[in-house]
Amino acid sequence: MLAAKGVTTPFDVSAGSAPIIYVHGQPGRTATSVRTLERTAAKLTADDLSTGKTVPVTKYLADPVEMKLLHMITGDPKRTATLALFANPDFWLSSGSASCGASCVSEPSGGDAWNHGDVAPSINTTWLGLVGPGVTHQGVNNWLWSDHTDIQPTMMELLRLHDDYTPDGRVLSEVISPTALPAAMRAHSVLLAKLGDAYSQINAAVGEFGLDTLKASTKALASDSAGDATYTKIEGKLVKLGNERDAIVSQMKGELYGAAFGGQPLNTAAAESLIKSAHGLLCQAAALL
Repeated sequence: MLAAKGVTTPFDVSAGSAPIIYVHGQPGRTATSVRTLERTAAKLTADDLSTGKTVPVTKYLADPVEMKLLHMITGDPKRTATLALFANPDFWLSSGSASCGASCVSEPSGGDAWNHGDVAPSINTTWLGLVGPGVTHQGVNNWLWSDHTDIQPTMMELLRLHDDYTPDGRVLSEVISPTALPAAMRAHSVLLAKLGDAYSQINAAVGEFGLDTLKASTKALASDSAGDATYTKIEGKLVKLGNERDAIVSQMKGELYGAAFGGQPLNTAAAESLIKSAHGLLCQAAALL
């Protein structure tokens, strides 16, 4: 589809509902070839068999700046993609011929119950079942917002085990009986839960911060203003917000994991300040839209 629109830059594709694109030679994100590919991808359309309409193929775009905010950058620079293309969740995208036949966009049947790895409520909203000693009997809980990364530290807390590293999630104290929590977590349980919630919203890929910055990234990558001013301005703000987020998260982890696994009472003044900083960060991300 990109070739049919005149894109001649060679690249590889990791197929999926959110395909990852690797331009050969790993040119910088501001290279003309990369920016042309991004702008073109943002304008692609295809027929959606589920609606009978022609719709945009792309919902969101993320380059390495946004991918860093979404925790998609690994320790190996050669694995850093040029572009993550989060498509319409009805679609599965793959490489195709220059004329782009049916192989480029498909809605496969039989193999999968639904697409995965994309950004959509039907994909990102999943369920978690918790049962056992120390787990409160709440029945179906639809009010607690949590992330996949919260599962492991919550299990470790219930099992009274310790990691030799600091994970990315947090202990879901809201689902654990107070008597099963360590004293450092019981002391300020309400404030600790608020801190954990703020932490999730700025650190989880599909938290408020991640979704708002992804929308801003899409706007930046699709833009074609004079001198690429819109792209440069938004990307600069995303870099700044990312640095601020990482600094806040680092301090939050110290408080959350100190209370959960280090026997350290919550520093209430620091926790309240961090929650306020997180809310300010969320407001800045929302203002990019």
